[in-house]
Amino acid sequence: MKIVIIGAGEVGYHIAKALHQANDVVVIDQSKEACERVDQLDVQVIHGNGVDVSILSTVIDNTDLLVAVTGSDEVNIVACMTSKLLVKDERHVNTVARVSNPDYIDKPIAKRSQIGIDTMICPELTLATEISKILAIPYAIGAEYFAESKVQMMEFSITEDSQIIGKNIQELNLANCCIVSAIFRGAEVIIPHGQDTIQENDHIVVIGKPVAIKEVRDIFGEKAGKQTNVMIIGGGNVGFYIAKLVSMGEFDLKVIEADKERSLQIAEEIPHSFVLNGDGTDINLLKEEGVGDMDVVIAVTNNDEKNLLCALIAKQLGAKKVITRVDRSDYVSLFEMVGVDSAVSPSQTTVNEVLKFTMGQGIETVTTIEGEKAEIVEYTASKNSKVVGKPLKKVNFPPGSIVSMVVHNGNIVVPRGDYIIEEGDRVVIFTLQSANKEVEKLFD
Repeated sequence: MKIVIIGAGEVGYHIAKALHQANDVVVIDQSKEACERVDQLDVQVIHGNGVDVSILSTVIDNTDLLVAVTGSDEVNIVACMTSKLLVKDERHVNTVARVSNPDYIDKPIAKRSQIGIDTMICPELTLATEISKILAIPYAIGAEYFAESKVQMMEFSITEDSQIIGKNIQELNLANCCIVSAIFRGAEVIIPHGQDTIQENDHIVVIGKPVAIKEVRDIFGEKAGKQTNVMIIGGGNVGFYIAKLVSMGEFDLKVIEADKERSLQIAEEIPHSFVLNGDGTDINLLKEEGVGDMDVVIAVTNNDEKNLLCALIAKQLGAKKVITRVDRSDYVSLFEMVGVDSAVSPSQTTVNEVLKFTMGQGIETVTTIEGEKAEIVEYTASKNSKVVGKPLKKVNFPPGSIVSMVVHNGNIVVPRGDYIIEEGDRVVIFTLQSANKEVEKLFD
């Protein structure tokens, strides 16, 4: 597949990194430094303006996918529209634009095909939505939905005071519609069996029916019915979106924002929140506002280093869980290594959505977890899929993959070895990156 990426910043670089090995990738950017960075990958790099018709016209032939992810919404929109106009034959070029302005988009992912954009993505709003899902179960550090919200994934962190340390998977006694799909232990990824033992600092991925997932919270130490105290540091687009979503639930919410006018705006638009105009790195302010009593502190300013500092101060003062925004995806594992419970990257949202265009037939949802160590992919089985019509134990799934859940006629099934997948089934699979291509072939 030929893919043109306009914008070689953080998002564009990681899209190119994820796709360059199996695709013909062209990257366009006006920044010499950005071009030099992405040139380290095996891709074609063009130093120039991504909306320059003379440049676009030289690369658009045979292009299957154009992704516009510069820092300008308008540039991204125009690039997608122009690319559609430059296609001379009846061939379809899929276009994806990254957009942040709420005047252009009011939900995480939208279709704007009437103006030449197949998919419009708002990473900030998607990030806010992801964090709000995590807040629904305070001990969770990651969350995603599949099969039109019939299946939920939650990632939990095992803390030193957890009551399940030393127990094996069987002893958790999960509901029949839940399964532990993976254990992340340091750099190791384990696809568990019943006798695998849980250790301190493990990250455990549970997939199941949403109702059952809520019951799992007791196993991981969080009792239902307790009001959650939440502090958000940073009232930009991400912080505002989170505050708006959180204000609809059973949360006691405080927001700290450095800009006075922005603070007043948030207080006016979200009347059920308590908004403070101040610096989130001010230790005295955090102490006065009871950061040590917070169940969750979310640092989502536009500066990675400030987010890390705010989070570590909050953790040191006693906050139970800290979540940070990380614009540089390479920092995710570093942040979690030094004590942040969950570091989430808005750029990863765009990468996940672009991956859907490149991963073959039948893919509905792609979610990368633990900084691209693994993926959870939702497929729709077609009549030609190699998995259809035979017991799972006779399907040659590659090592490093596991069928976690199947949605059959609206019913949730945790499949065993004798389960037979039928045409139209929605199949949720946990897979290491090394097994991706082999799994895709089974659904071609």
